[in-house]
Amino acid sequence: MSTSSNAGTSGAGPSGSAKVTWYYDPKVRGVIYQVITLGAVVALAAIIIHNTAVNLASRNIAQGYGFLTTSAGFDLAMTPIDFPRDATYGRAIMVGLVNTLLVAAIGIIFASLFGFLAGVGRLSQNYLISRVSTIYVEVCRNVPLLLQIFFWYFAVLQVLPNPRNSVEPIPGWIFLNNRGLFLPEVKLTEATGWAILGGLVVGVIGAIAVSRWARQRQIATGAQFPAGKVGLALILGLPILGLVVTGLGLTLVAPVKGGFNVAGGTRVIPEFAALVVALSVYTGTYIAEIVRAGILAVSWGQTEAARSLGLPNGPTLRLIIIPQAMRVIIPPLTNQYLNLTKNSSLAVAIGFPDLVYVGGTVLNQTGQAIEIIAIWMAIYLGLSVATSVFMNWYNARVAIVER
Repeated sequence: MSTSSNAGTSGAGPSGSAKVTWYYDPKVRGVIYQVITLGAVVALAAIIIHNTAVNLASRNIAQGYGFLTTSAGFDLAMTPIDFPRDATYGRAIMVGLVNTLLVAAIGIIFASLFGFLAGVGRLSQNYLISRVSTIYVEVCRNVPLLLQIFFWYFAVLQVLPNPRNSVEPIPGWIFLNNRGLFLPEVKLTEATGWAILGGLVVGVIGAIAVSRWARQRQIATGAQFPAGKVGLALILGLPILGLVVTGLGLTLVAPVKGGFNVAGGTRVIPEFAALVVALSVYTGTYIAEIVRAGILAVSWGQTEAARSLGLPNGPTLRLIIIPQAMRVIIPPLTNQYLNLTKNSSLAVAIGFPDLVYVGGTVLNQTGQAIEIIAIWMAIYLGLSVATSVFMNWYNARVAIVER
């Protein structure tokens, strides 16, 4: 039977097989489709860029990042770094970034604490602890985060008394009202500040060294050493020692309650407190489920082996179960840390000056939409990559080494 008469063929090849016409060749058609797709994407990008440039020119909006050196001319409710009145837009965005990092760092600490306690609590044999942990997870996980932020801000913190009727847990030193929590301001002399910082650094390094030495000692001899207590003593004791050696160069300046407000001291604004609490409570529910799943992934035989050695429940959980569960917990835990950092952008709903809020204000005043959005994307991408790299490094550190 001749193949030359079949549709789509043009004769026999050298080996006798049918020669396929080029436009029926799957490889050729694949290349053609990819070229067409690439051309369409490039054309679409060119149209978008052209229209954007025309629209910006019609509105007399200059392109570039020169606006970052222009004076901002607005105030921010919370400025962890210096933000004078003549500060630039670039300085304002830096303040927003610091506020975002502060919220993310504190939120991650508290969310991890809530999550680990609730995750372990759900597996507790104590009926009350187990039920309370289950209710916390099921209720807070199924209520939208934005509603939780509104709840803490409008229903809890905004109904606190006015400054004149402030709650004073320590009279004359701490004031709590609907404008925030006012704490004493800590002022250190330069020598005391360096001594405390140096003591803290040396204490952390010493705690790590003691922990490693105790682990090697236990592997070699089987004898345990209270490395945790010694490390905690170093971290707390050396800064206190530095404070004493430098002559107690520390002064506490208490806030002063006036008729309409509280002046002085260190102020924690309600927006910051509401955002941190909501993010911690909400993300903690997901971490609790991750921790519970990680613990259940460890074979029950490990627990039975520990009990056969006479270990009580606490050391069994801390020394045997949790270390093995961490290899299951850390990868999804990284996702929750990333989610918490990105969810902090909901701060704009209650007016907390985070990166998105400050960037939006700058965008409204300058019209530099493309540049501001590019800054947002670059910063959040950088934060996500940095978090992932650190957690992957930690995951490799705690991974079980197979022999």
